[in-house]
Amino acid sequence: MAALGLALAGCTAPGSGTTPNTDDTGEVPDTPSAPVTLNILDVAGNQKLTGPMVDQFVAEHPDVISSVTWESAGSPDLVGTIKPQVDSGQLSVDLVMTGNDGLSAGIGQDLWVPIVDDYGDRLSNQANYLEPAAAMQELAQGYGVVTTYYPSGPLLQYNPDVVTDVPSTPEELLAWAKANPGKFGYARPANSGPGRTFLMGLPYILGDSDPKDPENGWDKTWAYLKELGTTIDNYPTGTGQVITNMADGTWALIPSTTGWDIEPRATGKEPTTIEAAPFDDFTWVTDAHYAVVPKGQSADKLSAILLLLQYILEPEVNAIAYDSGYFYPGPSVEGATLDKAPQASQDLLEEFGRDWYDELIDEMPKATPLSPAELVTAFDIWDREIGTGKFEAK
Repeated sequence: MAALGLALAGCTAPGSGTTPNTDDTGEVPDTPSAPVTLNILDVAGNQKLTGPMVDQFVAEHPDVISSVTWESAGSPDLVGTIKPQVDSGQLSVDLVMTGNDGLSAGIGQDLWVPIVDDYGDRLSNQANYLEPAAAMQELAQGYGVVTTYYPSGPLLQYNPDVVTDVPSTPEELLAWAKANPGKFGYARPANSGPGRTFLMGLPYILGDSDPKDPENGWDKTWAYLKELGTTIDNYPTGTGQVITNMADGTWALIPSTTGWDIEPRATGKEPTTIEAAPFDDFTWVTDAHYAVVPKGQSADKLSAILLLLQYILEPEVNAIAYDSGYFYPGPSVEGATLDKAPQASQDLLEEFGRDWYDELIDEMPKATPLSPAELVTAFDIWDREIGTGKFEAK
């Protein structure tokens, strides 16, 4: 990560990012005075969804953005990369695509431009957010812009050759895992989207006293996970290994999300015969990607970024987020329906999507994820009380 920071700094043009946030009149102009180059850092796998939107904008508006470069990194290293740039006034990263974790970590270090608070009138397409996407936007506290959204999970994915009586409640899941030791598993939540969605979803299903308080309100969840853990030999430190375990038959039943169910089957990482099922009664734990801008950004680049984000939130553009089902559905705004998505996405989802997903998304309640502080607490408790000795911390 340090090497990445040095590399980014090394390719920065002299004086790049050092100009104040205003032009000579004290305002960010409606359009940049000359086409700009944007350097985007992706710490959430967001390029797969919004990269084509950005490319399309550049092709249509070469007078605004001349070119774009992308770098990827891990979310835990985001603050260490951006803070020295902000502190020195030498930005080599112009725009960050992140999840809620990186967004909040940067807010805590005062790294982001309050883009919605200061320039919300230039992001009018935010008024068209889907209701749960708007709830995710509230978590940004004015510092980030939701670009893509999905309900996530928790769901179950299973091999029908092995799992003939599919669990529909946590109690049935526990009974199946006990009857089939070593055939159910999930990844360490701190390193896995489906793992953390399962963790955050259980308090709603089990009826814990406070699903938003893992330390004082999750008595049923922690007791359940301890008992479930007696059937699990090890917890992978990434979702990729979970998918491999399903593909090679090591496991036959895992927690999943809409995207992690669709995309591995569509891309050949899992057999197409793998099935999915919901719990009888559950709450979706939602997820989203955010765009944030490091403090100290130039007026011209900020102008270009505002135009880009407004464009991304147009329904015809945002529908590109259907992609290969990785973040299903993906779009964050009303009107970004599947018929507006690229034909390749429509064809893929016709073949690999689940015909019951959309109804379930409409029908079941939705909740935002834990706050960053509470999520850290949940991870720490899981590491100490559930996963200890069965995973390799990274």
